[in-house]
Amino acid sequence: MKLNRIGIADPKPWEQAGIKLPRFDIDKMVQNTKKAPRWIHFGTGNLFRAFHAVAMQNLLDEGLVDTGIVACKTFDGDTLDTIFTAYDNLNIVSILSEDGQAHHRVIASIAEVLRLDGQRPEHLANLFERFEAPSLQMVSFTITEKGYEVKDADGQPLPIIQEDIAGGPDKPVSTLGIATAGLYRRYLKGQKPVAMVSTDNAAMNGDKLHAAVRYIAENWVQQHGLPQGFLDYIDNKNLVGFPVTMIDKITPRPDPAVEKMLADLGVEGMTPVQTDKGSFIAPFVNAETTEYLVIEDAFPAGRPPLEKAGVYFTDRETVNRVERMKVSTCLNPLHTALAVLGCLLGYNRIYEEMRDEDLVKLVKRIAYVEGMPVVTNPGIIDPKAFADEVIEKRFPNPFIPDAPQRIATDTSKKLGVRFGETIRMYGEKGLDSSQLVAIPFVLAAWLRYLVGKDDNLDELKLSSDPKLAEVQPLVQKFAFGDTITAEQLRPILSMTDIFGADLYKAGLADRIAQYFTRMMAGKGAIRATLHEVANT
Repeated sequence: MKLNRIGIADPKPWEQAGIKLPRFDIDKMVQNTKKAPRWIHFGTGNLFRAFHAVAMQNLLDEGLVDTGIVACKTFDGDTLDTIFTAYDNLNIVSILSEDGQAHHRVIASIAEVLRLDGQRPEHLANLFERFEAPSLQMVSFTITEKGYEVKDADGQPLPIIQEDIAGGPDKPVSTLGIATAGLYRRYLKGQKPVAMVSTDNAAMNGDKLHAAVRYIAENWVQQHGLPQGFLDYIDNKNLVGFPVTMIDKITPRPDPAVEKMLADLGVEGMTPVQTDKGSFIAPFVNAETTEYLVIEDAFPAGRPPLEKAGVYFTDRETVNRVERMKVSTCLNPLHTALAVLGCLLGYNRIYEEMRDEDLVKLVKRIAYVEGMPVVTNPGIIDPKAFADEVIEKRFPNPFIPDAPQRIATDTSKKLGVRFGETIRMYGEKGLDSSQLVAIPFVLAAWLRYLVGKDDNLDELKLSSDPKLAEVQPLVQKFAFGDTITAEQLRPILSMTDIFGADLYKAGLADRIAQYFTRMMAGKGAIRATLHEVANT
């Protein structure tokens, strides 16, 4: 069984293997898409293939649309041949539930993949044709939160953005530059409407995308003489929408166990490959069952009926409320707690931590006892049900091999949103912050993590973090066995840019210092303190 158009022409072996095949005419879909594209997407990673492409396939299978997605690859271009072209742009999505069930499906909704790393100029020309098409409704992105950055720490354009600015709309090189150049073509064709949709996991992602596109366009106006009307076009919400979104689905790196599953079913050629940047991709994607995509309904040119594929469309404020619910109470704080404690206690997988009674009690307390009194209820999703699903189904799923070490990356940038907002809301609502036990413990655990020794006092390799060089010396000056006061920790605990709240005003600094002192008592002190807090 080979994953290509010829290989799936005979459905019998695939059906016998329990692998679901597309129910639409792929040739016709490709022809329709090239003739009248509706959806362009930048980013061809696991999240796109397991979520966006599946949603479009659902609509194709039901006969609700007759076009697919034009996918764009702007780096690691060689993988276009090894992962897409070699498989006729097909891929297998394997959904793995917590009960051990695996559901495999061939996805064929990607009509074409354009290589935009400069190696195939004709692909860029093809993309601009797609942008000019009157039928185009949306351009979406999964390029990671860092993909929207255009300036460095000094406020200067990043090197690749400098290339965009210098080359103008005829020679863009970055994803953002190429997308902006595509918009310029659409402007020249009569200011046709379109929605530019970031679906990356970042708060106010639509605004970040708008700011990045406008920055490049403004420089082109100034340096290349583009008309001021192009900026007016970008800023006109009736012509170009930049909706905010919230997305949630775990799609980790290809799992060898899934590769073996598919091989045992008779599917050939599923071996993952390593990209030039060190990541692993495969012609299959393994993902969890749960998924959420909530989008501000700001589509000036209309959109595919994705609500019939499970996508929520609502107003901007509701999207923001869903985002706050997730990142400040029901998921992200729990993830960060498991990340920091998991590293300290020697765990390598999140699902393994969910077999630890103390850690389960800890995350339940963070969510239900300390978070829910101030949770933002978006109305369209119940916070309690969302948290139940996270704790009971998603985190314990042994088929989603996510690592605490990965989640611990950039923790200093996450604490303010994931815990600081709850602390601030206690103050704003007049609640007694002394009720907070688990949250200050996690903050103290992060300080203990920065010491660079695990609970056995062995060397601990810390995940990358932009603040490490600044904050590590502030805690590494303490010795095991020291009694450490809140005043001694003031240089770090007063960093409201990290913690998102005034921990001294909230009355939590002393508690954090006490927990940190206890975890610095020696070998096994982290486990002992965790056990006490979890059972408070």
